[in-house]
Amino acid sequence: MTADLQRGPTLKDLITSDPEIMGGRRVFRGTRVPVEVLFENLADGLSVDEILDAYQTLDRDDVVRVLTLASRSLAGSEAA
Repeated sequence: MTADLQRGPTLKDLITSDPEIMGGRRVFRGTRVPVEVLFENLADGLSVDEILDAYQTLDRDDVVRVLTLASRSLAGSEAA
């Protein structure tokens, strides 16, 4: 893991869940955008730029960080 990843925000910092917001679905902090929307849109072939244009409350750095951390997490679980 690089030093930058060690110092940056974690998934817990970037994603929140509150029963009062979107019924408790996991959303990007400070938004009402469910994290699953990011992955669904990517699976449908949209680029990160297109997703950011469609969901203007999302922060590019947060989106990239979530993708990086999710990728690292999944890669680590395959090795176990």
